[in-house]
Amino acid sequence: MPTYEYECTRCGHRFERFHGMSEKVEILCPLCGGMAKKCITSVSGFILKGSGFYQNDYKQKEKKGKEVEKK
Repeated sequence: MPTYEYECTRCGHRFERFHGMSEKVEILCPLCGGMAKKCITSVSGFILKGSGFYQNDYKQKEKKGKEVEKK
C-alpha cells in the first residue's frame, strides 16, 4: 500500500497515512479533527526486501565476467 502525506486545512498539521490507491477515503487531522487534503510529494515508497538486489543480480554477473577473463 502506498504512503500518502496529508495536510490539515484547519491547523496546517502534516501527517502520513497508508491506504490503497483506489480507495475513496476522508482523512481527518489527528490533532484538531479538521479535514485534510492530500499533498503532492516527490518521495517514492520503493523498498527492496529480502537477500538483496545487488547481491543477487549485479554481484554475481561481475564474478562470472572475471572468471571468463581469467581463462
